[in-house]
Amino acid sequence: MPKGDNGIDNEIDNGNEIENPADAAAGSPAEPSTAETSAGATSTAAAGSRLRRRGVPRGGVIGGILSAVALVAAGGGLVSAASLAPQSPASRTLEAPLASVPGGSSIGVCPGPARLLDGTPVGTDPQFSPESGTAKTAVSAAVLGSSAGVVPASRLAPLQGAPLVEIAKDATPAATAPAARTPVLLAGVVAQREVDNVSVLRADAQDNRQAAAGAVLSYSAEDGDLQGTAAAACQQPGNDLWLVGANTSLGRSAVLNLTNASSTPATVSLDLFGSEGPIQAPGSRGLLVAPGSTRSIILAGLAPGQERLGVRVRSAGGPVAAVIQQSVLRGLTPGGVDFITPGTAPSVRQVVSGLDLQDPAGVAALTAKPGFADAGPALEIAVPGAADAVVEIKLYGRDGQKALPGGGVVTAKAGAVTEVSLAGVPAGTYTVAAGSDISFAAAVRLTRGLKPEDAADVAYSAASARLGSQHIVPVPSTGDRQLVFGAPDGPATVSYTPITADGKIRAAATAKLAAGTTMSIKVPAEAGGSPLVGYVVSAAGDSAYGALLLGRDGRQDISTVAVAPEAAGAQQVPVTLGY
Repeated sequence: MPKGDNGIDNEIDNGNEIENPADAAAGSPAEPSTAETSAGATSTAAAGSRLRRRGVPRGGVIGGILSAVALVAAGGGLVSAASLAPQSPASRTLEAPLASVPGGSSIGVCPGPARLLDGTPVGTDPQFSPESGTAKTAVSAAVLGSSAGVVPASRLAPLQGAPLVEIAKDATPAATAPAARTPVLLAGVVAQREVDNVSVLRADAQDNRQAAAGAVLSYSAEDGDLQGTAAAACQQPGNDLWLVGANTSLGRSAVLNLTNASSTPATVSLDLFGSEGPIQAPGSRGLLVAPGSTRSIILAGLAPGQERLGVRVRSAGGPVAAVIQQSVLRGLTPGGVDFITPGTAPSVRQVVSGLDLQDPAGVAALTAKPGFADAGPALEIAVPGAADAVVEIKLYGRDGQKALPGGGVVTAKAGAVTEVSLAGVPAGTYTVAAGSDISFAAAVRLTRGLKPEDAADVAYSAASARLGSQHIVPVPSTGDRQLVFGAPDGPATVSYTPITADGKIRAAATAKLAAGTTMSIKVPAEAGGSPLVGYVVSAAGDSAYGALLLGRDGRQDISTVAVAPEAAGAQQVPVTLGY
């Protein structure tokens, strides 16, 4: 990640006005009872007797008594009339009306290229050395058009400056013959556009709905300390993000990159969870990220020597995108590079798909060597609460559930990150599901390479949400690419529709998953005679999860990208009027 500008912006929007009625204790009088009326008459007669003793004429006394009786009767009538009158509208309970919320733009922030730290300065402003001579970084993206063939205005651009690619300038329908009334399905595409810094995919709202769009960044290098493959889905910025799986021990480098693509400054605070518990680190609060900038933070300066590290990123003001560039160097031998991206928020159930596990005997022999303890696959569990979590772990492969050698039930310490080895099961592609009665966040570390003298690679896959409808899954144009779908709970059907470089939506294919299984589908180079750039993925039935698994033929490269959430539909919120 190149050195970025540092800055601040913060937005606070509050304002509650409270008005107290001046006469809150006042209320309507109740209608007098018979006893109350008799008492009133007796009191009036006594008053008349006193007036006679004082010399008041009897006619005046009688007139006074009659006036008093008339007033009492009138008062009773007024009370009765008040009790029969309709209640004030302010005292009635009304349901809050629903107001439509305008659809916002779709924004995906893509990280910059993986770059080697030039030394390990303590602080939050690292220096980077140039990348290797063979390093290549590119973004692939797709923006889905409407059923009428209208592609929303969209572009791929750097944080500041002119767009790199204008996908669609205006939301205009596709040109069709006047007699043709059949809707034309189209997509705007970006096929492997090389980038050298952070980039942003933006797509305007369409028909008051967020545009269905997605992008993925891929990095590859065949030399240098950062050789390997790394990939990350371009993420929607947020104000509360969880990243699990970082490592700051000897030979490991973890750099947190915070990007603010909004026009509002952001103030970021970090909560750190280590292998033994929470880490109170000076300098982890009040990190200022200016609009249109990226700030890089060396995690070893905040939490040194941590073999397991989880990071919660909270932003006040503008939302931010967060990604950790994680790399491994064992002596002079590269151990891999990848991007750790945010996963789903802590919950009592987490699912990770797209796991590719190597031969268990080879993994056991490699991890037994000094310095190679993290060269095997593992589930990383971060428990943010104050109570330990008893977590049950299940692994689902092509033929059903596979038992973990340790039994699959572990106790994860509160406020810490616990590692559970996934080695010992047959080689293959898997989906892991973990559940507990205590909320936790999770991610999986994957490795590729079994010879200690050869360069290896590492990948991180964060827990993801279940599949819905119209997920955009861009794919890089090179390498070994596989779609991986898992159905841990019950049978599910997943449809995947190719998007090609000419912008056409091709015929959909369907995958039927049996309960408790995982399926992998090889991505072809082209569809319908045009290079394939992505898919539209939808699921039905029981819960299904998906990921894109990447590799390179002839090399020990691996990376995995969870399927990003689908676009938000039209939303309504209750509106309450009052003081």
